[in-house]
Amino acid sequence: MKNTFFSAALRKAAGMTGKPGRLMLLVSRLAMKLREVNWKNVKATNVREKFYVLGRLTKAYAMGNYREIPWKTVLIIVAAIIYFVNPIDLLPDFIPVAGLTDDFGILIWVYNSVSNEIDKFLTWEQSQIST
Repeated sequence: MKNTFFSAALRKAAGMTGKPGRLMLLVSRLAMKLREVNWKNVKATNVREKFYVLGRLTKAYAMGNYREIPWKTVLIIVAAIIYFVNPIDLLPDFIPVAGLTDDFGILIWVYNSVSNEIDKFLTWEQSQIST
């Protein structure tokens, strides 16, 4: 995938992946942005849950609770979150409805690309609830 804005997000992610405080701040920004989205206009209902999963995974990683994930996978996930929270990207978020289309596209692409690792995380997360 060739997207200058996502490439910039990857570079930014590389600088913060090893910094728990910055990752937690990013997760907070993700939560705030998710509250701002008008989900009634979003046709894909599972998109919101995918963002929440990526946020929980990033938080667990930042807190040191979940480290059974390749560094490159964390990098791509963090870049996707950065892309989403940044209002200026391929389609700026202030454009009604269409502004989030590229963000959702990046999310789906990243989520599908790392789905095996996400499945492992969800299994781990479920085991934490059970104990």
